Amino acid sequence: MIKVGITGQPGFVGTHLYNTLGLFPNEFERIPFEDAYFQNNADLRRFIKQCDVIVHLAAMNRHPDPQVIYETNLKLVNQLIEAMEAEQVKPHVLFSSSTQEERDNEYGKSKREGRSLLEQWAKRNNASFTGMVVPNVYGPFGRPDYNSFIATFCYKLTHGEKPQVIQDGDVRLIYVGSLCNHILDKMREVQQSALPVVERDAVPYDFERKVTEILSLFEQFKDLYFEKGFIPELKDRNDINLFNTFRCYMDNASYFPVKLVQHADSRGIFVETIKLGIGGQISFSTTIPGITRGNHYHTRKIERFTVIKGKARIQLRKIGTDEVLNFYLDGNEPSYVDMPIWFTHNITNIGSEELYTQFWINEWYDPEDGDTFFEQA
Repeated sequence: MIKVGITGQPGFVGTHLYNTLGLFPNEFERIPFEDAYFQNNADLRRFIKQCDVIVHLAAMNRHPDPQVIYETNLKLVNQLIEAMEAEQVKPHVLFSSSTQEERDNEYGKSKREGRSLLEQWAKRNNASFTGMVVPNVYGPFGRPDYNSFIATFCYKLTHGEKPQVIQDGDVRLIYVGSLCNHILDKMREVQQSALPVVERDAVPYDFERKVTEILSLFEQFKDLYFEKGFIPELKDRNDINLFNTFRCYMDNASYFPVKLVQHADSRGIFVETIKLGIGGQISFSTTIPGITRGNHYHTRKIERFTVIKGKARIQLRKIGTDEVLNFYLDGNEPSYVDMPIWFTHNITNIGSEELYTQFWINEWYDPEDGDTFFEQA
């Protein structure tokens, strides 16, 4: 069991990494961290004493005064080093630096010098250190106007605003899930090493595209999915990740359930449940009254529940939160709810007759991929 602590745990990457570690309870133990620990030396020292691995993500990304960014980030690194040396512990430290190391700005300078300080600590104490140089990270739940331009684009497009491209160019991007998997692999690799490892780790990017090309793709998502209900054509896993990221900025509580158009004649009723720009699997189920299906969440799958007959309650709860969204659907007015990734979900027959539900999942989903994890909504 590897005991892992994450400074900056409440942040964008920290939250994803903490949740990803939770998928491997027999391999990793998560040591909780609070930002306030950097304000109390005793708490910080107590934290680092418990860790086999520390992933140092805590940092300031933006501030009106660049000098504040520089001083804050180096102060955090020095506090961590001082606490480890005071307690005479040598956890494997993974430091999140940035490709902005190469740029002449205070943020890049703080990352470059912070990585150097931790590398010197590791060599001085015969400890392991991985200085990760990370490309631009994007993914669900990032803060608009702070974590990435992708978060900003998605938020604005789903909230009635118009994004602007300040500077176009090719950008190398990594999905936050890919970064988390890379970090876990590094932990395993170093833990299995017989000798201390000190390395500069150039984290590989998933893909490279122009900023304007990404904005154009998101504008298609807005037109096809957000406004018309189409599942757009998604050409590869990167498109899937971008689409899942886009969906996470929608206001689920006000958007769902979506009413479908019914076509009735003497033969009965016809309802088109999904308009596809991408292939997929469509399934159908019946559920007897009082029964609940689900109580699990997905990290990649795109999934839609459509109620055709009967009365249902669909519940969604974002992992790590207590808020439960309740949606009530009636087959007399066929409607659907899409399942956001990292949201536990279920469906319950709350009526007195059989419930008819249709399910659709995207074609990139692989049941052997380990995408489904069970947790109560």
